[in-house]
Amino acid sequence: MRAVFDDRQRAHDPKHFMANGTRLANPEQPRRIDVLKAGAEAAGCRFEAPEDHGMGPIAALHSAEYLVFLQTIHERWRRIDGAADEVIPNIHPDRRTASYPRSAVGQAGFHQADTSCPIAAGTWDAAYWSAQCAVTGADLIAGGEPAAYVLSRPPGHHAFADLAGGFCFLNNSGIAAERLLTAGKRPAILDIDVHHGNGTQGIFYERGDVLTVSIHADPIRFYPFFWGHAHERGEGAGRGCNLNLPLVRGTGDDAYLKTLETAFAHIRAFGADVLVVALGLDAHENDPLKGLAISTPGFGRIGGAIARLGLPTLFVQEGGYLSDDLGGNLTQVLKGYQDA
Repeated sequence: MRAVFDDRQRAHDPKHFMANGTRLANPEQPRRIDVLKAGAEAAGCRFEAPEDHGMGPIAALHSAEYLVFLQTIHERWRRIDGAADEVIPNIHPDRRTASYPRSAVGQAGFHQADTSCPIAAGTWDAAYWSAQCAVTGADLIAGGEPAAYVLSRPPGHHAFADLAGGFCFLNNSGIAAERLLTAGKRPAILDIDVHHGNGTQGIFYERGDVLTVSIHADPIRFYPFFWGHAHERGEGAGRGCNLNLPLVRGTGDDAYLKTLETAFAHIRAFGADVLVVALGLDAHENDPLKGLAISTPGFGRIGGAIARLGLPTLFVQEGGYLSDDLGGNLTQVLKGYQDA
């Protein structure tokens, strides 16, 4: 399987984030790259560098205002007396229609949904090349490759059109789907991260040309809390083109595989001719957040089930943080897919 990665994605090296009012070490570290790359190579992946497609494919989903913010905010933030090394907001508007401030602090609050998407000196460069990898992967699929893997890091599925969140800045899976759409394909996005892909849902919620499906731990008491509930079906032209399949905490392999069949039925009914898999690996049974309980062999079964759907498939890396199981879980998904 062909795979895409750029070493400039290591430039994003955040040291902290905030959770439950506490400043913690950031788990979204560059070392994830080495573990994921080794896991993909163990499944037979051959890595290549992305092409630079410029801002067009990124701006197709993200607002110019937001992209300027991402490119400039760290330098502006560091001019504030006593500012920390990383941009973490301390105030947020109560609605997206609120006035747009000139202040760096105010803009950080406007464009960062939470305190787990700190922006450091190298964040923009890493996010840019992460997105370019997704665009290149989409072009491989559009060009006839049956499957490809994109090591997108930082991840992207919590990023809205003008809002970062949950370690995500640019919505790589969405950017890939939009690229496939412009190539004449009819894409579906299947998000199997343990957390709901709220940014992806938000971007496509009023559109009927991309199907969004997310299987995740029930957000009633789990991040991202406000999105990912079963009644969220899309609006306007997108009504019926968003499917959320929240699962009870601790759901294991067999129940998960049964839920996948529900997802596949909607993907077939939509008439999708290409699939983007937002590949989170944090549904594992040993994940510290204990959202779901997928075993390492279970990830292989998930990969095999996706293969039997019979669609050209682009795997775009999302969550799954440093652990003894991370690389093996990725190997299982990709091997399961290829073996099927």
